[in-house]
Amino acid sequence: MAAEKGSAFLLRIGDGEVPVGYSTIAGLRTTQMSVNGEPVAITNKDSGGWRELLSGAGVRSVSVSGAGVFTGSDAEMRIKNHALEGVIDSYELSFEGGDSMRGNFLVTRLDYSGDYNGERSYTLSLESSGEVTHV
Repeated sequence: MAAEKGSAFLLRIGDGEVPVGYSTIAGLRTTQMSVNGEPVAITNKDSGGWRELLSGAGVRSVSVSGAGVFTGSDAEMRIKNHALEGVIDSYELSFEGGDSMRGNFLVTRLDYSGDYNGERSYTLSLESSGEVTHV
């Protein structure tokens, strides 16, 4: 697998239409994704002292975070409104190699900051709700 540019790792938000169209969230400088899984232990007396896990069981989730400079784009305003209202919406993570992941996410944190004589920046955190699929 070839190296890929971090700038091509994009977070996009759905437009609320059917079929869903996605818009890149402008101003993001960093984006991070974590795939999480809570294992189900099935260790018993026959495990020989080693932990055993049940394949395909447990709770899986995807966490996304990003940080950037506020530009006032429609996508950023949509995220702000979702954070205030607790609305779950469709998001897409796309990568330089053409891979994408899509799913419904809840904005769990949205922070704004700014310095005197500097730009307004923000950080955000999203948690998946339901299945996240590879497209």
